[in-house]
Amino acid sequence: MEVLGIDVGGSGVKGAIVNIDTGELVTNRLRIETPQPSKPDSVIGVIKEIVNHFNYQGPIGVGFPGVIMNGVTMTAANVDDEWLNYPAAEAISKATGCQVYVGNDADVAAIGEMRYGAGRNVDGVVMIFTLGTGIGSAMFLNGHIVPNVEIGHIYQRNRKLDAEYFASDRARKREDLSWKEWGARLDKYFKYIEMLFSPDLIIIGGGISKKHDKFLHYIQVRAKVVPAQLLNEAGIIGAAIGAVDR
Repeated sequence: MEVLGIDVGGSGVKGAIVNIDTGELVTNRLRIETPQPSKPDSVIGVIKEIVNHFNYQGPIGVGFPGVIMNGVTMTAANVDDEWLNYPAAEAISKATGCQVYVGNDADVAAIGEMRYGAGRNVDGVVMIFTLGTGIGSAMFLNGHIVPNVEIGHIYQRNRKLDAEYFASDRARKREDLSWKEWGARLDKYFKYIEMLFSPDLIIIGGGISKKHDKFLHYIQVRAKVVPAQLLNEAGIIGAAIGAVDR
């Protein structure tokens, strides 16, 4: 079955048609810059543009940076505050004429990674983190997801700012950190995560995972730490899966 998956981010909106039986993209990925300001009407306009580009009719899965409950965006991370308590699934469906599933962006990326990537057939506690504009997070217990686990926003001890301001890839770029300096920050963050949740496996995703050899060895925790296999396609693949598995 071929389904359109869309990944909404703070800097870009990406989409492609996915064969959900194999986890492979069957079209080239289309990326459009996230409108600024990233208000609902503007972002939904981009989503409609992606749908029209692929001349697509069918169910659509959308990953969104925030807590999602019954298709409503309860929070909005790195997008405009007008998304707060916004009926996203209903509005996107009205704009596109398609049945729409909306899930937390980290959750849908993690679903893709658990189905077809580094988490495939892994039991126990698996935690997946996407390092990018912010820090997306997801947690699975024996293959079952705990939805909307937003622990990129936890406050670390002795710090007044949340973790993603301190340890995201955007923080690395903003402060021009070396890989070693950034790796030390990641180590502090993941040691705190391990203290709280005791994961068996930590998977690091996001586009930066392509450069995992530069920083992964600085993360010294008990859990096994591995790079994601689906890289920045995980959100698209997982969103498409979510549209069917909902």
